[in-house]
Amino acid sequence: MRWLFLFIASLFEALWTYSVKYLSVAGLKTIRFDNFYRMDGTLPVLLPLVGYILFGVGNIFFFSMSLKSLTNATAYSVWTAMTIIVLKLIELLYFKQKISIAEFGFIMMIVVGIIGLKFVAAPEKVTP
Repeated sequence: MRWLFLFIASLFEALWTYSVKYLSVAGLKTIRFDNFYRMDGTLPVLLPLVGYILFGVGNIFFFSMSLKSLTNATAYSVWTAMTIIVLKLIELLYFKQKISIAEFGFIMMIVVGIIGLKFVAAPEKVTP
């Protein structure tokens, strides 16, 4: 479960990153009661804010769950690496960005590092 929690935390971190990217503080100042739920009004401004809050809290929750049974160094390094991979996959699949051979090679080295850490990580700690 610890690796699943870590993957979910990295997925939430990547989605949180895109929420931050699309969050408009200036747009939040335009919120009024009469345009609160309209698609051409405030809803496009509120969705990144809601994502920012939900994905941030979810990231913290699942990352803390993985820390209960993984060492801090292993959890943080794998979480960061998995977040980078998820961000790159979103860029490739959703935003249709190109990837160079060098980028692909370096991402594969990150994947090999994650797999290596999974096999040499300390056994799961049992916490009450």
